[in-house]
Amino acid sequence: MTEHGRYDAIVAGAGHNGLTTACYLQKAGLKTLVVERNDWIGGAAVSRSLMPGWTYSNCSYVCSLLRREIVRDLDLPRFGLQVIPYEGGASFTRDGANFGYHADPAQLRRELRRHSPRDADAYRRYRQTVLRQCRFIRPFLLRPAADPTSMKPRDLGELAFLLKRIHGLGPRELGETLRFWTISIGDFLDEHFETDLIKAHLAGSGIIGTGLGVYSPGTAYVLLHHYMGDVDGAIGAWGFARGGMGAISNALAAAFEEAGGTIRTGAGVEQFLVRDGAVAGVALGDGAEFRAPIVASNMDVRRTILKHTPREALPDDYRRAVERFRIRGSSAKLNIALDALPRFPAAPEGARFLRGDLHCSESLLELERAYDDWKRGRWSKEPYFDMLIPSQIDPTMAPPGRHMMTVFVQYAPYDLEAGGTRSGTNWTAERRQAMAETVLDKIEVACPDIRRHIVHMEVRSPKELEDEVGLTGGNIFQGELTFDQLLFNRPVPGYARHDTPVKGLYIVGSSTHPGGGVMAAPGANAAREILTRAGRGRAMPDLAA
Repeated sequence: MTEHGRYDAIVAGAGHNGLTTACYLQKAGLKTLVVERNDWIGGAAVSRSLMPGWTYSNCSYVCSLLRREIVRDLDLPRFGLQVIPYEGGASFTRDGANFGYHADPAQLRRELRRHSPRDADAYRRYRQTVLRQCRFIRPFLLRPAADPTSMKPRDLGELAFLLKRIHGLGPRELGETLRFWTISIGDFLDEHFETDLIKAHLAGSGIIGTGLGVYSPGTAYVLLHHYMGDVDGAIGAWGFARGGMGAISNALAAAFEEAGGTIRTGAGVEQFLVRDGAVAGVALGDGAEFRAPIVASNMDVRRTILKHTPREALPDDYRRAVERFRIRGSSAKLNIALDALPRFPAAPEGARFLRGDLHCSESLLELERAYDDWKRGRWSKEPYFDMLIPSQIDPTMAPPGRHMMTVFVQYAPYDLEAGGTRSGTNWTAERRQAMAETVLDKIEVACPDIRRHIVHMEVRSPKELEDEVGLTGGNIFQGELTFDQLLFNRPVPGYARHDTPVKGLYIVGSSTHPGGGVMAAPGANAAREILTRAGRGRAMPDLAA
């Protein structure tokens, strides 16, 4: 081992949450080092050119959850970050019909009425319900999770804030809130709408990235998790980061380096060094060692604790709790370079809703059957996908006249059954291609000529997401977003403030409160906690104010 230097703090992993933590620590005066296993930064928020002229957002692909409080505070637009709203979306059927989800409310209402006057009226109630839940939860995103089992003054203060918010709901609204957080997205949509295609279009946000089906309890909250972001102040809106999702990570890295921070790529943490119950630094895979009394891990809690922390440094009950934390991969990704925009025969020429998210699922029953395939260790025969062509809005993603398509796929199991066994190693190149052909068959429902426009296609199973990005099991949220794994239970009861039993070792990624997505809130919340414990809490602004 070669000791290369001493720092006040080290961040393991240059994903967007790790970079956010690093920014705040460095700006508060802590000499901070970020170490990254890959030769590039960004984790899952990355832009890569795998085909000359094309840029892929080859993991995360749309922006909404990124907290604007953090964007403003770190002045990320000055470092090149620009988010462009996309314009609606659509679902297509095999019989040539479509449902266009328009960004303009009047157009959307006319489209809903075309399918069902009753559903046009129901949509107002549906949206009001979802927005009420968004308004309730958004103030908690940049606050510590209130721990009802703790008697510490800070925890009591957060608990008082939670109780005040709950009291403000009133008995009826509180009951509806508790029900919303535990109901399935399928039951929630069935209560509002009668048209199968409309329900299928809206249901996707309740299952994306989740090892659950549309009728699994708790999936209505997953929908809320996708709706509680905003673009330019429009709650629930989505957009593209110009230049791909790596623009977010690049802006964070630039802000960090401008403040004096150091990023070291090409070697990740092999082990966290622990001395007398406290973290002492990190040992990297290339043999280098760096020392610091504060180490923040951007890896998920299971990878941090079970793979890189000495077993003897941890209580057995804590390790068992980490082992119980559910991280199940259910997603795959196709990134496709196109030589031209494919035709969408069922859509009007130049339809603006083609610049948003596109789907080909027709009913909740179809989506539930896709989940059934996943439970049996198979990729779905009729997969759900979230397909976008960001180069229609951001021409930097492809050469002139060409396009880039990103396709997020549910369901693809990490443990793929083959020959009677289930293992992530069963994802061979042949099986990845077979899954991709299944997805392309479904895409042809919307654009029949898709195959003849493909110049290059990257296919990523949960196994590739784990191996390259470090997402255990390929789970994009670093842990299921179910009620038992939220707030003070995320990731482990008693350790919701990003700490661990090892003094000075913190977890700052999406397996901590408030959860997954390109949000940056876990990283900012962790930085506030680290600085508070280091006696420098006043060096960080109160983002929740």
